[in-house]
Amino acid sequence: MLNLSDYVKRRNGVPLGHRDSLRNMLYRSLGAGRFSIFWKYWNPIWGYYLGKYIFKPLKLVLPKALALVITFVVCGFIHDLAVILLKQALFLLLTPWFLCMGIFVVLGDYSKIDYSKLPWIARAFINILIVSICLVLAYQVRF
Repeated sequence: MLNLSDYVKRRNGVPLGHRDSLRNMLYRSLGAGRFSIFWKYWNPIWGYYLGKYIFKPLKLVLPKALALVITFVVCGFIHDLAVILLKQALFLLLTPWFLCMGIFVVLGDYSKIDYSKLPWIARAFINILIVSICLVLAYQVRF
Protein backbone atom coordinates (compact mmCIF):
# COMPACT_ATOMS: atom_id res chain seq x y z
CA MET A 1 0.00 0.00 0.00
CA LEU A 2 1.12 3.52 -0.74
CA ASN A 3 2.17 5.77 2.11
CA LEU A 4 0.18 8.97 2.69
CA SER A 5 2.56 11.23 0.75
CA ASP A 6 2.55 9.00 -2.32
CA TYR A 7 -1.22 8.54 -2.11
CA VAL A 8 -1.85 12.30 -2.00
CA LYS A 9 0.57 12.91 -4.87
CA ARG A 10 -1.21 10.26 -6.96
CA ARG A 11 -4.62 11.80 -6.25
CA ASN A 12 -3.69 15.50 -6.53
CA GLY A 13 -0.79 15.34 -8.95
CA VAL A 14 1.31 17.40 -6.53
CA PRO A 15 3.10 16.54 -3.28
CA LEU A 16 1.42 16.73 0.12
CA GLY A 17 1.26 20.37 1.24
CA HIS A 18 1.83 21.82 -2.23
CA ARG A 19 0.14 25.19 -2.85
CA ASP A 20 -1.88 23.73 -5.76
CA SER A 21 -3.16 20.78 -3.75
CA LEU A 22 -6.59 22.23 -2.93
CA ARG A 23 -7.09 23.58 -6.45
CA ASN A 24 -6.18 20.22 -7.99
CA MET A 25 -8.42 18.33 -5.58
CA LEU A 26 -11.41 20.53 -6.41
CA TYR A 27 -10.77 20.47 -10.14
CA ARG A 28 -10.31 16.69 -10.30
CA SER A 29 -13.12 15.74 -7.94
CA LEU A 30 -15.75 18.14 -9.25
CA GLY A 31 -14.84 17.32 -12.85
CA ALA A 32 -15.02 13.57 -12.32
CA GLY A 33 -17.09 11.69 -14.89
CA ARG A 34 -18.53 9.25 -12.33
CA PHE A 35 -19.62 9.88 -8.76
CA SER A 36 -17.27 7.18 -7.49
CA ILE A 37 -14.37 9.02 -9.14
CA PHE A 38 -15.49 12.23 -7.41
CA TRP A 39 -14.76 10.46 -4.12
CA LYS A 40 -11.46 9.12 -5.39
CA TYR A 41 -10.16 12.69 -5.56
CA TRP A 42 -12.11 14.36 -2.76
CA ASN A 43 -10.03 14.95 0.41
CA PRO A 44 -7.25 12.45 -0.28
CA ILE A 45 -5.78 12.64 3.23
CA TRP A 46 -9.08 11.62 4.83
CA GLY A 47 -9.65 9.08 2.03
CA TYR A 48 -6.28 7.49 2.69
CA TYR A 49 -7.11 6.79 6.32
CA LEU A 50 -10.68 5.68 5.62
CA GLY A 51 -9.38 3.30 2.99
CA LYS A 52 -6.60 1.92 5.14
CA TYR A 53 -8.43 1.54 8.45
CA ILE A 54 -12.10 1.08 7.50
CA PHE A 55 -12.68 0.03 3.88
CA LYS A 56 -9.84 -2.46 3.38
CA PRO A 57 -10.48 -4.41 6.61
CA LEU A 58 -14.23 -4.48 5.92
CA LYS A 59 -13.62 -5.62 2.35
CA LEU A 60 -11.89 -8.72 3.71
CA VAL A 61 -15.12 -9.93 5.34
CA LEU A 62 -17.91 -8.20 3.42
CA PRO A 63 -18.84 -7.68 -0.22
CA LYS A 64 -17.03 -4.65 -1.65
CA ALA A 65 -20.23 -2.63 -2.16
CA LEU A 66 -21.36 -3.16 1.43
CA ALA A 67 -17.89 -2.36 2.75
CA LEU A 68 -17.95 0.86 0.76
CA VAL A 69 -21.37 1.94 2.06
CA ILE A 70 -20.35 1.16 5.64
CA THR A 71 -17.17 3.19 5.13
CA PHE A 72 -19.31 6.15 4.06
CA VAL A 73 -21.53 5.67 7.13
CA VAL A 74 -18.49 5.60 9.43
CA CYS A 75 -17.15 8.73 7.75
CA GLY A 76 -20.47 10.51 8.24
CA PHE A 77 -20.68 9.40 11.86
CA ILE A 78 -17.17 10.69 12.58
CA HIS A 79 -18.24 14.05 11.15
CA ASP A 80 -21.44 13.94 13.25
CA LEU A 81 -19.43 13.02 16.32
CA ALA A 82 -17.34 16.17 15.91
CA VAL A 83 -20.54 18.25 15.76
CA ILE A 84 -22.00 16.39 18.77
CA LEU A 85 -18.88 17.16 20.79
CA LEU A 86 -18.96 20.84 19.78
CA LYS A 87 -22.71 21.34 20.29
CA GLN A 88 -22.97 19.02 23.30
CA ALA A 89 -26.21 17.71 21.78
CA LEU A 90 -27.27 14.74 19.68
CA PHE A 91 -26.93 15.57 15.99
CA LEU A 92 -27.08 13.05 13.19
CA LEU A 93 -27.37 14.64 9.77
CA LEU A 94 -24.03 13.75 8.26
CA THR A 95 -24.37 10.01 8.88
CA PRO A 96 -27.52 9.64 6.73
CA TRP A 97 -26.06 12.11 4.21
CA PHE A 98 -22.96 9.99 3.76
CA LEU A 99 -25.06 6.82 3.72
CA CYS A 100 -27.02 8.27 0.79
CA MET A 101 -23.83 9.28 -1.04
CA GLY A 102 -22.35 5.82 -0.48
CA ILE A 103 -25.48 4.26 -1.97
CA PHE A 104 -25.25 6.63 -4.95
CA VAL A 105 -21.62 5.57 -5.50
CA VAL A 106 -22.53 1.88 -5.49
CA LEU A 107 -25.63 2.32 -7.67
CA GLY A 108 -23.79 4.60 -10.09
CA ASP A 109 -20.99 2.09 -10.57
CA TYR A 110 -23.42 -0.83 -10.77
CA SER A 111 -25.45 0.96 -13.47
CA LYS A 112 -22.28 2.13 -15.20
CA ILE A 113 -23.41 5.77 -15.14
CA ASP A 114 -20.66 7.71 -16.90
CA TYR A 115 -20.76 11.38 -17.79
CA SER A 116 -17.04 11.74 -18.51
CA LYS A 117 -17.62 12.87 -22.09
CA LEU A 118 -19.54 15.95 -20.94
CA PRO A 119 -17.77 19.30 -20.50
CA TRP A 120 -16.10 19.89 -17.12
CA ILE A 121 -18.78 22.36 -16.00
CA ALA A 122 -21.55 19.81 -16.68
CA ARG A 123 -19.66 17.10 -14.77
CA ALA A 124 -19.15 19.50 -11.85
CA PHE A 125 -22.85 20.38 -11.90
CA ILE A 126 -23.86 16.69 -11.84
CA ASN A 127 -21.50 15.89 -8.96
CA ILE A 128 -22.68 18.88 -6.92
CA LEU A 129 -26.28 17.96 -7.74
CA ILE A 130 -25.82 14.40 -6.45
CA VAL A 131 -24.21 15.67 -3.24
CA SER A 132 -27.05 18.18 -2.84
CA ILE A 133 -29.80 15.62 -3.50
CA CYS A 134 -28.28 13.36 -0.86
CA LEU A 135 -28.17 16.25 1.61
CA VAL A 136 -31.84 17.06 1.02
CA LEU A 137 -32.77 13.38 1.43
CA ALA A 138 -30.69 13.11 4.62
CA TYR A 139 -32.27 16.26 6.00
CA GLN A 140 -35.68 14.65 5.54
CA VAL A 141 -34.69 11.64 7.67
CA ARG A 142 -32.27 13.28 10.12
CA PHE A 143 -32.30 12.10 13.71
